[in-house]
Amino acid sequence: MKKGIKIVTIGGGSSYTPELVEGFIKRYDELPVRELWLVDIPAGEEKLNIVGALAKRMVEKAGLPIEVHLTLDRRSALKDADFVTTQFRVGLLDARAKDERIPLKYNVIGQETNGPGGLFKGLRTIPVILEICKDMEELCPNAWLVNFTNPAGMVTEAVLRYSNIKKVVGLCNVPVGIRMGIAKMFDVEPERIQVDFAGLNHMVFGLNVYLDGVSVLDEVIEKMADPKNALSMKNIAAIGWEPDFLRALHAIPCGYHRYYYKTQEMLEEELEAANTVGTRAEVVKQVEKELFELYKDPELAIKPPQLEKRGGAYYSDAACNLINSIYNDKRDIQPVNTRNNGAIASIPDESAVEVNCIITKEGPRPISVGDLPVAVRGLVQQIKSFERVAAEAAVSGNYNTALLAMTINPLVPSDKIAKAILDDMLEAHREYLPQFFNKVEA
Repeated sequence: MKKGIKIVTIGGGSSYTPELVEGFIKRYDELPVRELWLVDIPAGEEKLNIVGALAKRMVEKAGLPIEVHLTLDRRSALKDADFVTTQFRVGLLDARAKDERIPLKYNVIGQETNGPGGLFKGLRTIPVILEICKDMEELCPNAWLVNFTNPAGMVTEAVLRYSNIKKVVGLCNVPVGIRMGIAKMFDVEPERIQVDFAGLNHMVFGLNVYLDGVSVLDEVIEKMADPKNALSMKNIAAIGWEPDFLRALHAIPCGYHRYYYKTQEMLEEELEAANTVGTRAEVVKQVEKELFELYKDPELAIKPPQLEKRGGAYYSDAACNLINSIYNDKRDIQPVNTRNNGAIASIPDESAVEVNCIITKEGPRPISVGDLPVAVRGLVQQIKSFERVAAEAAVSGNYNTALLAMTINPLVPSDKIAKAILDDMLEAHREYLPQFFNKVEA
């Protein structure tokens, strides 16, 4: 029997990788990682080498026997893996910038995982994740796939519906960020806060909040009514909530709900940013440039604090927690994206949901919440319909299915505008959407 664990990270040249490495180092006593394979594509080779060198310095400083391997050959890395994490971006940040800028031409929100941008990120990403799944079926059939490639909910939905991989968990830092934010509001350790999460990825609600086991939902809502406690995120404008709306909702919205409940204000903010500092992707490109300059420093052997500016704080730590809990059968509670299995009554059993789960060695066991409150149920169901139709379009390459997905998204105001945006974005992303263009003639 082999000693230790083999972990493969696809998208290993990501700026998030040092946080992942730090997480494995911190947990080494419980989670004995023997091999960490960082995999990337030729376009990401320079970043892979910079991040990989930093990862090796971090492991060396920690004095741990973790072998760090760098490769552009995904299949050689996947052989006999125990866990595969995915954190890649098809088309890199240039593609994200197009996702954000093109919809703005039509006065529609351009965002990485919501609206037209979320659709196109899914169309580019899903065929790649399904190829990875095929490789895993052949090379590491017993491995767990831990995906935090966005749009994580749609990607998890596609893996559950269109691959034979059952051991898949989607992961997001949003619930972790909410919990941390609430802990900060009360000036307590995060471990004392528990939130009942339910919904979908980037469409998740906190249905109740507990401090030391006692509900404090009403207090949290009152605190959130103050704009400085709005539970904002680095990548989303912190526009304050209407206090009476929060009281009526009587649940904790996540940052992404601003796109649906404050659409006009968010659109205006995006248009202003695009004309001044740039879209979020363009800002992130500059942040990444600075991070990789730091990473190059041969004296650097820790995760630099500047990484928090990147907007993905807690992402990799959440991944390490999840892997640790599966490996050690911890049976703790974590919010993840998994097969619903009846946890949320108004979502199909076979669909992906984001919900609190008990994490076991067999994977996540969703905690039943019954039905969602009537005020949020319809929006969640509409986004689930969008995710399912979008996943079908990504797999089939069918233009009409993609148009249907675009039109039924609540951020797109009409079928005519949907078609105009779809045509514009298909052309802009042609290189990464072969399923729509490389049709075989009968």
